[in-house]
Amino acid sequence: MDRDPDVLIIGGGVAGLFSAYHLRLSGCSVAVVERGPIGGPQSCSSGNTGFVGTQGSAPLAEPGVPAQGLRWLLNPESPFYIKPRPDPALLAWLWHFRRACTAEAAQASFRILLDLKQRSLAMLRDLCTPDTLTANGMVVAFKTPQAFEKAARALPPGVPLRVLEPAELSALEPGVEFDIAGALYNEEGAYLRVPSFLTELAGTLTGMGVDLHEHTEVTGFETTGHRVRQVRTTRGDFRPGETVIAAGTWSAACARKLDVKLRLQPAKGYTVTVKTSPGAPRLPVLLSEGKVALTPLGDRLRLGGTLELAGLDGRISRRRVDGILRAVRSHLPALDTSATLDTWSGFRPCTPDSLPYIGRAAPYRNLVIACGHGHIGLGLAPAGGRLVAQIVSGAEPDVDLTPFRVDRY
Repeated sequence: MDRDPDVLIIGGGVAGLFSAYHLRLSGCSVAVVERGPIGGPQSCSSGNTGFVGTQGSAPLAEPGVPAQGLRWLLNPESPFYIKPRPDPALLAWLWHFRRACTAEAAQASFRILLDLKQRSLAMLRDLCTPDTLTANGMVVAFKTPQAFEKAARALPPGVPLRVLEPAELSALEPGVEFDIAGALYNEEGAYLRVPSFLTELAGTLTGMGVDLHEHTEVTGFETTGHRVRQVRTTRGDFRPGETVIAAGTWSAACARKLDVKLRLQPAKGYTVTVKTSPGAPRLPVLLSEGKVALTPLGDRLRLGGTLELAGLDGRISRRRVDGILRAVRSHLPALDTSATLDTWSGFRPCTPDSLPYIGRAAPYRNLVIACGHGHIGLGLAPAGGRLVAQIVSGAEPDVDLTPFRVDRY
């Protein structure tokens, strides 16, 4: 067990594991500490819908979102909710979020996120087996004619979306009854099976020589000058050459121990996994207006949605769950969602502009931050991990790192 690795990664979620993967490929000795089991219920990616590919590259901060969010706050089953509370960190986050809700900022973030997702999808195609990655395309469904016509008129550049004629939708999803105004098809739609993907990646890393330390929580740091010298944990101390904080939502609290401030909010999402019934889609489906995703998992169907800014309150709201189920029944009226197998909630680490933090954290010369991948972390982490390895090794990065800098707020 190497207590003096070249790199110690704090966090065994998808961002941390892909950072470890690329760092090991670059020749570094790597250790990963994770406060629970890898792929366990504390992991943001343990129970989500697993969407990757180029769909969903738009940032959360877009023109019109603040006004829409205020309307949604009045609806207990809406896709978006902010729990009112006297929280200065939340207020500051919302202020920066509002500043990012411009057409120019949204378009810039979209291009950056799309590029990372394209790079990540190419990596996943090379790394994953067909049992782990399903990449047969995705249906984006619209309930109202207004929403469908607006989307069809403004297809985002770089995303292979096309309008589906009713006969084409029937051919793609035979036997599925849709009650919608129209649909688009993205041939680059894909999803990962989670949490099995995480545990398989962990196994690959172990085979590559990465030391994985589960149930190991960071309790503090020792620093000298501008360097992190020691990382204290509940299972002993580490003295790494470089430290990477990739702990998802908990990255902010971890970085705070080093007086590094991150504008990060935990955005709670929900999934409901039900038994597959006749009339279930064979492809992943995104219900656009309802912000609900459906992932087919063989004899199971996973339904995911909502974005709730309520701090680290892990309680499951029945009203939010009912809102997801109601949206599904509205779009697929013949689908039976009554046989619930599991209801889960997890925290997505969100920055105000939807761009992750990937970069060195001043004043330290051997500290890298890799978090804030938000609701599309699985689709960003593979390429993000490669950037982390390039930062640590001093190699020329694949992309301009300026938009990801830690001190941008």
